[in-house]
Amino acid sequence: MAKFELKLPKMGESVAEATITNWLKKVGETIAADEAVLEIATDKVDSEVPSEVSGTLTEILFQVNDVVKVGQTIAIIETEGGSASVESSVVTSSAVEMPVVAEVEKTIEVAKEIVAPADFSSSDKFFSPLVKNIAKEEGISVAELETISGSGKDGRVTKEDILSYIKNRGSQPTQAAQPQVSTPVAQPTVVATQPSSQAVPVSVNGGDEIVEMDRMRKLISGYMVASVQTSAHVQSFIEVDVTNIVKWRDKVKTAFEKREGEKLTFTPIFMEAVAKALKDFPGMNISVDGDFIIKRKNINLGMAAALPNGNLIVPVIKNADQLNLVGMAKAVNDLGNRAKAGKLKPDDTQGGTYTVTNVGTFGSVFGTPIINQPQVGILALGAIRKVPAVIETPEGDFIGIRQKMFLSHSYDHRVVDGALGGSFVKRVADYLEAWDINREI
Repeated sequence: MAKFELKLPKMGESVAEATITNWLKKVGETIAADEAVLEIATDKVDSEVPSEVSGTLTEILFQVNDVVKVGQTIAIIETEGGSASVESSVVTSSAVEMPVVAEVEKTIEVAKEIVAPADFSSSDKFFSPLVKNIAKEEGISVAELETISGSGKDGRVTKEDILSYIKNRGSQPTQAAQPQVSTPVAQPTVVATQPSSQAVPVSVNGGDEIVEMDRMRKLISGYMVASVQTSAHVQSFIEVDVTNIVKWRDKVKTAFEKREGEKLTFTPIFMEAVAKALKDFPGMNISVDGDFIIKRKNINLGMAAALPNGNLIVPVIKNADQLNLVGMAKAVNDLGNRAKAGKLKPDDTQGGTYTVTNVGTFGSVFGTPIINQPQVGILALGAIRKVPAVIETPEGDFIGIRQKMFLSHSYDHRVVDGALGGSFVKRVADYLEAWDINREI
């Protein structure tokens, strides 16, 4: 028997710790290689931690709700024959014959490859050490490995997936290499699905019930209260005529979906305008740390999204100002779809420098959103409505039906004055109203 230390894996550049939310295995239960052992949460994203080896769970070092740092040992797994451990007392014994020592050393080298496989850092996807080792032994490149459809958590490739791929590799190379777009049945569909075991139904007047907040709602509650207590919130509102945008989208959306395989919503159009305005007014693309102002180099747009369970999450479009409208549409759809399906990674919600929230989705005309700390501004997009409006022409003014919406800009008055806050949202409006109805995409 040998012991293997299961450690909390690295989950992203900016993620240093995670909270244990649920143990999927109990002490004494057997674990297969690449099988999920526990569930963890980082801020708003839940994930699973798989085992790198097969064996029996002998010790759990942390309990539910404990905060664990990346690299810390969280459990001990006892393996058969020591093939998954780099430790062996046989090697240090003076009574062992040389052939046996050589065989043990060979076993240790194989084990090292399993525990510390080849570097797959060029890939954005997560692959367990076991899957990486199988890929290395079978000569499967990183690019080829990324095409395999995974049935694990977040579409992760499991041992069964890669072995099945290898089995069918020779007979169906084309079919196996095609990325799958369907969602595996086994994947969860909601972020933070843990039911609250602390919910206590009570009858105060014959019908009341007290339900404890889930973990995510507690986090959101804490963030919102802290933001209001930290920033001096002030708002600016502006009405925008988006008639040309509505007409243009109606004209191109069918051809766009047929060509790109993506739906063209209004969100990427608004995001493009916000990114342009942030380049014009970098004073809005900052954050506050105590008495210091941090001027952000990159423009990373957060897009607040409501989840099916009623909670809120803010995935981030990195370097949004460098994307064209097609790239912005793909980024918006990808993050939105993965947010709804509970497939966001920890890095997907990190590094935002400015946030946009679409309150118009629920029919709201405008809103006063709370700033996403440590940012200094957040823009709310109101519902687009047909309204009567005065239209100015060289021949005179007349009343017509126009498509209009409100932009609501909340900003931190500690560091953003009304001139900057108002000028920024006006610039966003200018970009939207100047939309070219003949624009090519």
